[in-house]
Amino acid sequence: MKHRPSLPLQLFIITVLPLTALLLLIAFGSLGLHQRAMRHMVGERDERATRAAASAITEQINHRRSAIRSVALHAANVDAGPAHALADAAFLLPDFEGGMALFSANGERLAASTDAALWQTVALPELPTASAGRESYFLPPVTDPESGEVFTLVAATEGEVTAVGAFSATSLARRALADIFGGHEQSAVYVVTAEGDTLYHTGISPWGDTPPLAQPGVADALRGESGATYLTIDGEEYVIAFSPIPPVGWALMLAEPWRAASDPLLRTTELAPLILIPALLVSLLALWFGARQVVRPLQALEQKATQLGWGDFTAIEEPVGGINEIQRLQTELIHMARKVQLAQQSLRGYLGAVTTGQEEERRRLARDLHDDTIQSLIALNQQIQLAQMAAADADETSEARLATMQQMAGQMMTDVRRLIHDLRPIYLEDLGLVPALQMLARDMSQTMDIPVSFAADGPAQRLGPEVELALYRIAQEGLRNVARHAQANRAEVRLVFDDEAVCLTIRDDGQGFATPESPAEMAPAGHFGLLGVQERAEAIGARLQIESAEGAGTVLKVQRPL
Repeated sequence: MKHRPSLPLQLFIITVLPLTALLLLIAFGSLGLHQRAMRHMVGERDERATRAAASAITEQINHRRSAIRSVALHAANVDAGPAHALADAAFLLPDFEGGMALFSANGERLAASTDAALWQTVALPELPTASAGRESYFLPPVTDPESGEVFTLVAATEGEVTAVGAFSATSLARRALADIFGGHEQSAVYVVTAEGDTLYHTGISPWGDTPPLAQPGVADALRGESGATYLTIDGEEYVIAFSPIPPVGWALMLAEPWRAASDPLLRTTELAPLILIPALLVSLLALWFGARQVVRPLQALEQKATQLGWGDFTAIEEPVGGINEIQRLQTELIHMARKVQLAQQSLRGYLGAVTTGQEEERRRLARDLHDDTIQSLIALNQQIQLAQMAAADADETSEARLATMQQMAGQMMTDVRRLIHDLRPIYLEDLGLVPALQMLARDMSQTMDIPVSFAADGPAQRLGPEVELALYRIAQEGLRNVARHAQANRAEVRLVFDDEAVCLTIRDDGQGFATPESPAEMAPAGHFGLLGVQERAEAIGARLQIESAEGAGTVLKVQRPL
């Protein structure tokens, strides 16, 4: 019980700490599952978006292939001439930013929708003259000398006529991707050719200057695969979604941090564990209130009840505060203490009368022993001496018997004098408490066969007969306990006088014992001598204090105000 932690600490260890740990486990466990679900959701979303964007770009490219095919068929079958055929297909020019042109089988340009220098860079050897019968095909991209823009060429051959259209892959990707990707500021979208050229790029690439072909997912997309992967860059985890654009062999890539890409409302749910902070604060506040209004007042009331058990009836009347129940409990304890005090005063008067009668009886018995018994023993001893002198000429046997009788008489006188001294401390009545304790220490040292020292501090003064007798009996009982139970090597008796109180201390270096919590525990534990000491101390209004521990000796201190 003495080593058990306090109630607030027990409440914190048993209740608050496990509950907080459980809440943290549930909150952060659910947060981890929630983040994993969001991560997977963003990956799936980006993968679907990338596939949809690649399908949109593919659809636009196929549309342009079909348009060029129709232009080639019209030019091959119309008799009005190439220029007229291109004029009939003018409605297709919005899909071909670089324009359209018709070439003959030998690579001669027959007509062009524009006189841009772009068509002057398309050389005849670059046109596959033997491609008749194919729906459409792509030529190597060319760069407009005037604008510097790169155009993708799609061609279709029908008979002796080849139709070629030039469109901007950048514009195509921009229009196709604008409807699918929201353009998040932390996301990056780009289109890469099989040669490693970047046709389109928007956003900030997380890889910096890394070549496109070395970026994750590009090689997979160029092989015709689509999917999503995760990569941590500078402490931020990115979702990398990729998909191929089959007609032209391009790769479409999307990279963005999945936390930034998730729904703001979902990201707000990550703050849910913060609700534990007010919950924990409320728990600590409740614990603080309980400790301040319940535990501490109960602890204070326990200390005062302990002092009450040791006879301090005024300590219980000091308010301890706390909740109303504790205050009512203290009030009941005050009423009970007053009743006990009254009963104890009555009992103390009775015990005082008994003790006085006992001391008077001891004094009478000591006087009778001194006046009658000891005198008779002295007379007997003298008669034995006279018999020895008269029997000087007798035989040796009679002389030895008389010597034995004299020795026995002397021992009887010594024992009776010791009994008289115990029954009636003559030094106490005649010389006072200090000489009486000094003689007691000297006699007990001879009886116990261990050194018993005595010391007196302060100006000695005579006390009342009852007080001096009680202190003497307490010292006598304390030294007897040392002799019986302590197994000590030395003992000390100290009497200190000051301006306010007299203090008697009996100290030993023996084996010690477990001190009782209150006087009520002395009798069940067999400490009847200490119980008598407690009663004598209370009878003279003194306070008893016992300090002891296993193997650490014992200190018995009695303090009485002057």
